[in-house]
Amino acid sequence: MKIIRLLALAALSLQCASAQEGKRSFATMQASLQPDEIITYKKAGGRELTLHIFHPEGFKASDQRPAFVAVHGGGWTNGTPRRFYPYAHALVGKGYVGISVEYRLINAKTGTTVFDCVKDGRAALRHIRANAKDLGIDPKRIAAAGGSAGGHVAAGTALFDGIDHADEDLSVSCRPDALVLFFPVIDTSEKGYGQKKIGKDWEKLSPVDHVKAGAPPTLIFHGDADKTTPYAGAKLFTGRMREAGNVCELITHPGGGHGHINNDMALFDGAMVKTAAFLSEHLD
Repeated sequence: MKIIRLLALAALSLQCASAQEGKRSFATMQASLQPDEIITYKKAGGRELTLHIFHPEGFKASDQRPAFVAVHGGGWTNGTPRRFYPYAHALVGKGYVGISVEYRLINAKTGTTVFDCVKDGRAALRHIRANAKDLGIDPKRIAAAGGSAGGHVAAGTALFDGIDHADEDLSVSCRPDALVLFFPVIDTSEKGYGQKKIGKDWEKLSPVDHVKAGAPPTLIFHGDADKTTPYAGAKLFTGRMREAGNVCELITHPGGGHGHINNDMALFDGAMVKTAAFLSEHLD
């Protein structure tokens, strides 16, 4: 009987451990998701930069699917495409091609700066549009998304004209057809985030200072207790976008800190439902 009890306890322990391991979280999604293909979009700084692509069910290369292009955060100093796999994959069930972008990070030894991060992001969008036919993507339905510093890079694809690699084909637009920004770096002044990392030319890379008419429809998720990328910047950006005649929606999470969506799967799921609805309205 004692052996039976021990075996039963061991089995129960294994079941609990298995259930714990299988518990859905942002981290488990990052670890478990695998892209359908990885392709090179640019050679820069002596290395190849890649797009990590997720295909919807029934995908064919001849399709013209909408694309959801996700750019990871990390203060421009760390992170990989895998960090944003959950976002890139989130709308695949809605028929989107999901893409997570690799871009260079700040590196004093190689001389890589935030300007290079922005150039890479713009090159990624340009490559996707230029090769949309081969990627099964509709070139007129490309949404760019990003979180934190990745939100800054995503916004830069629409707002930072002229910050491009010298060998880019500028006849192909890198402007996305919609923007979705999660707790983004949106103001790089001393009141926001990133001024010291960018340097004296910080204003050239401050989204709130480059709002213009004709910007893509934009959806922003931000917590009003964010101490990293202050909420005031998101409010100012939203106001300026609307004043310029652009569509811009700000969804505020009361008490939400930086990265709040990543820490609560209910918030993540809710944000992606709202994202899908927003894109359905503005891309279809």
